[in-house]
Amino acid sequence: MCMAMEAREPSTGPQHVCIVGLGYVGLPLAIEFWKQGLRVTGIDVDRRKISLLKSGKSYLTDVEDASMAALAQSERFDSSTAFDAVAQADAIILCVPTPLDDQGHPDLRFVLGAAHSISQHLQQGQLVVLESSTFPGTTEDHLRPVLEQSGWSAGTDFSLAYSPERINPGSRYDMRDIPKVVGGIDHLSLERASALYAHVFRRIVPVSSPRVAELTKLVENTQRFINISAMNELAVLCHKWGIDLWEAIDAAATKPYGFTPYYPSPGAGGHCIPVDPLYLDWFSTLQGDPVRFIQLARAVNDRMPTYVADRILRMCASPHPRVLLLGVTYKPDVNDVRESAGLKVFAELLDRQAAVSYFDPYVPLVRVNGQDIASLPDLIPEQIASFDVVALLVGHRVVNYERILAHARAILDTQNLFRHHRAAKVTPL
Repeated sequence: MCMAMEAREPSTGPQHVCIVGLGYVGLPLAIEFWKQGLRVTGIDVDRRKISLLKSGKSYLTDVEDASMAALAQSERFDSSTAFDAVAQADAIILCVPTPLDDQGHPDLRFVLGAAHSISQHLQQGQLVVLESSTFPGTTEDHLRPVLEQSGWSAGTDFSLAYSPERINPGSRYDMRDIPKVVGGIDHLSLERASALYAHVFRRIVPVSSPRVAELTKLVENTQRFINISAMNELAVLCHKWGIDLWEAIDAAATKPYGFTPYYPSPGAGGHCIPVDPLYLDWFSTLQGDPVRFIQLARAVNDRMPTYVADRILRMCASPHPRVLLLGVTYKPDVNDVRESAGLKVFAELLDRQAAVSYFDPYVPLVRVNGQDIASLPDLIPEQIASFDVVALLVGHRVVNYERILAHARAILDTQNLFRHHRAAKVTPL
């Protein structure tokens, strides 16, 4: 049974935490443990990240250089590409990627590779926690056997747990206020993992097993994926009907119960929403019980970039369309382009011989259809006016939208940012 509890500062517990994977999940988590007075060692196979860490420079939009500089100067933090420090840690947390392979199936190579490296240094009495999004059974059926290659037994010699990451890049949400779900392979593992996370998180949510914790993350993102895809399908229909879907959603959201607003987009992107549900789809299909809603949502989501490219080109009066794309990250205020719908729209337009430029203050260079393309350095009025269509794909807060509105010939607004400026030149998605 799931029972949320307020986190208490543990009287005893881990004093040295090793975090494997210093990306959007691992680095902010490392900083929070460090802030609470623990010794933290960060491990990442990306030498560029380690070099930036040691020089006190941030590579994430959510982490300021000042925080990185403080880490670099601290005696309680160090970072490396080597796994030797695992032997000295009380707890090891894995925050490595879990992408999809070429067939759209779960790809555990980063998890299992990190586990193999950890197993060579694992010590009796340590705690290992996996945070990477994955399918039910990964911790016990895939991670555990690799760790036990060390010669130690999980549950007897070391503790093992799963706790899904819930980071939301670009939201400025205080990580400490996000309830932390934890599932251990036994009671001691659950207790130790809960005590570990109580150093940082104000509320711990223990569940009965790693499988329940693993499913929790998939349920969260599957719900979002299905609902966003439903709004995307409605957006296509509402455009045909001449109805403003955004206005209808806002009106529906005035209902004080039973309705959660979701909004259309060029396609759900990022490392979670379009990926995690496919882990559940793969797992359920393997069990002989496919979740058909996920498959339908995927089909809708996959066709949205083509639909958006079609809309853009239909707005171009010139036989040689010139298009400016605003934003190519997967969401606002981050520098992450994983599964970016904007890049897929970009590729579609290039395939159709459009002349495409883009502006994104967080991404100075992208690779699309085999070519490297640089962002415009700034939004100059004369440049804005030279494009047939400006397509707003991602709503970064630092962009001057008043300048866009004043000088663009035509705007496709996929983010509803110009909702108060509906005019002949602005078309909502």
